[in-house]
Amino acid sequence: MNSEFCIQDMPTLDQKALEKILGLKIQNSDLYLSAFTHRSYLNENRSFSLPHNERLEFLGDAVLELAATEYLYRNYPHPEGELTNFRSALVNYKMLSEIAKRLGFEDFLLMSKGESKDTGRARQVILANCIEAVLGAMYLDAGYQATTNFIAKEVLVYLPKIIAGETYLDPKSRLQELVQEKSGITPHYGVVSETGPDHNKTFVVAAYVAEKEVGRGTGPSKQEAEIAAAENSLKNNSF
Repeated sequence: MNSEFCIQDMPTLDQKALEKILGLKIQNSDLYLSAFTHRSYLNENRSFSLPHNERLEFLGDAVLELAATEYLYRNYPHPEGELTNFRSALVNYKMLSEIAKRLGFEDFLLMSKGESKDTGRARQVILANCIEAVLGAMYLDAGYQATTNFIAKEVLVYLPKIIAGETYLDPKSRLQELVQEKSGITPHYGVVSETGPDHNKTFVVAAYVAEKEVGRGTGPSKQEAEIAAAENSLKNNSF
């Protein structure tokens, strides 16, 4: 289903394609069509009879968190703090958006013309919310066990890689640990520039070790730009 064409035509769900992706027989296709409907689509399609996906997203987020938490508790004898970090790395919007993209969920999305053109962070958030909404639909349509089976197959499989690569530590924490271990210095960050209106700013931030710039990053907030700068520093091993 191409979302750009669905603006003019009332959409239908490609049920067989989605059943193949989810590995189950869909009982209520409207739940899933709603799960793929972004709020913006309704602004341009007032006659569309189904709600957007935010309530299903709310439900799916809770199902995902419970499934991930139970799995971690049963399989990883780590302290609570580490388990929390593992879970956060597993279910953050960047990870979920990549999983949604891999599964082909973009082909099912219903968005406004404007939203369909955005391919940056906003699209990542939409995709992450979408996969949570689909989990909410699965929970209502097929039950908790079927949903956790899907989560285990498509989401939890990333845990070993996350733990082995220590990506459960946010980039700023990892950079700080490595720099302090190497030189005993704590990295600091400074805004290089900020552009755009107040509601849509872009920040460029540099990471420094002492007076040396070790990386730069860009983001829609100072915090995200700092994270990007730390990622850049780690990638280039420039500290």
